[in-house]
Amino acid sequence: MRSVLSISKELNIMNRVYAGIEPEWGLWERAKVGIIPVPYDGTSTWGKGADAGPSALLDATDNMELYDIETGTEVVYEGIHVCEAVTENRSPEAMTRAVKKAVTSVLDAQKIPVLLGGEHSISIGAIQACAEKHPDLVVLHIDAHADLRPSFHGSECNHACAVHWASRNCRLVQVGIRSMDISEKEFIQPGSFFSGDHCHSAADDVWMREVIAACGDSKTPMYITVDLDAFDPAFVPDTGTPEPGGLDWFQVTRLIRLACSKFNIVGFDVVELAAHDKSKPSDFLAAKLVYKMLTYTLLPQIPAHE
Repeated sequence: MRSVLSISKELNIMNRVYAGIEPEWGLWERAKVGIIPVPYDGTSTWGKGADAGPSALLDATDNMELYDIETGTEVVYEGIHVCEAVTENRSPEAMTRAVKKAVTSVLDAQKIPVLLGGEHSISIGAIQACAEKHPDLVVLHIDAHADLRPSFHGSECNHACAVHWASRNCRLVQVGIRSMDISEKEFIQPGSFFSGDHCHSAADDVWMREVIAACGDSKTPMYITVDLDAFDPAFVPDTGTPEPGGLDWFQVTRLIRLACSKFNIVGFDVVELAAHDKSKPSDFLAAKLVYKMLTYTLLPQIPAHE
């Protein structure tokens, strides 16, 4: 039986209007993006709270200034719809199937799916759905952990397996990795693994060019998955498994902007926000990151809304 807390989290992500703007800007009919909250935290093994992540992220977005100084735009007026949350939690496999179905529905409507996690296992179904639509899909994986295990704790849909399917079926480029099991090494794609050590020992211009080159040809369809523990814990302490030596705000956002300028972004997610009563700085960074990624993906050409 679901707890009262779990039900309240679900209710808080229903019937949302993104960023608290006028409802007409978020209508499905005019939207370019379908945001899918997935409050799932069924397989995490240490820090809990990812099921509260989508609600906390959306709450922070409601309190965020909408004008982006960097680009001089307000992407929210491009049309961003908050879809019904995926709340399937009977098993990791059932959740993965439900996410894949929801993402496929957004893709079928010619819109871009954006997932708010939830633990990292929610990415599996999303990547599968995008790969079915785009057989030449490249996945850009920004994370502290390799997440390449074929299975973990009896499931292929565990958070530790978040990009294993992608490693076998897509081009997979991994950035910021600082923790992995030796058994995962065989699933790393040659020339497509950029450890945290490499990102800190090489100049940003150098390793970012290497990452973009590893992703392939211009205009290739791309899915971006960002685990918030890619950031150093000084920036995002509220995540399931924080690792020292992480990336900073400008490294992550600059890399994503470069990727969005070269590739065709067909979907993305931000996962592993372990929200709680005192996690507001982490909540706000996650909200701002999603907004930046929307801006870089949609590339608004209209002036800021007045």
